Amino acid sequence: MIDSHTHLFFCERPEDEVVAAAREAGVGRMLNVGLEAESNQFVLAAASRYEEVFATVGCHPTEATGFDDARAEEIARLAAGNEKVRAIGETGIDYYRETASRADQRRAFEAQIEIARERDLPIVIHARDPDGETGAVDDVFAILDERGDGIEVILHCFAAPWRVEDAIERGWYCSFSGVVTFPSADELREAAETLPDELVLVETDAPYLAPQPIRGKSNEPAHVVSTAAVVAGVRGVSYAELERTVEANARALFDW
Repeated sequence: MIDSHTHLFFCERPEDEVVAAAREAGVGRMLNVGLEAESNQFVLAAASRYEEVFATVGCHPTEATGFDDARAEEIARLAAGNEKVRAIGETGIDYYRETASRADQRRAFEAQIEIARERDLPIVIHARDPDGETGAVDDVFAILDERGDGIEVILHCFAAPWRVEDAIERGWYCSFSGVVTFPSADELREAAETLPDELVLVETDAPYLAPQPIRGKSNEPAHVVSTAAVVAGVRGVSYAELERTVEANARALFDW
């Protein structure tokens, strides 16, 4: 199995223990996702230490205050300078925690779309709204429709089941987190059932969003297997079959 989105630098246990536990659980590849300048360095360092850990570099929307050409150039430089960088981001729009202005968020997002295009890398998308609202998700779709043609898109922590058909139409990957295992997530499980094989990914977003068996505790890449088991169940396939599908998708997308 793979974990298409994790943050090893935030996990509670030492990195060596977290990676070893993932190996023991059968997780063969992890995409360690950068959020801003400091964590971009952390993910690159981890990628150099562990064969199965790969990296993204980017600027999260909540970290986008004052985003300028210099920050964009630094992301582009890191992406060009390390062969284990396999995606740009995470980036996108966040109206749940508006710690950066909407203008700065959009500026950062659009810049990272262009970096992804220039480097021929996929882009990892974050979209989060206050409960009951859809503005961030809608703006992400609109900006990508305007600027993202030809770029591979991963909708990280996919939580917009009402837009699953739109994602399918655009050929965007939907990555399911532990949220899909929650008892209240019926609509999200229906979306996981609907998605074509070639667009399915699973993730932890560790240390956040632990799946139901350990809900409320710190998450780790090893626990992606619980999320994958639920996704396999709703899709009516065996765990082994879903594992083959997800691993093939990640291999094609991240070239690992």
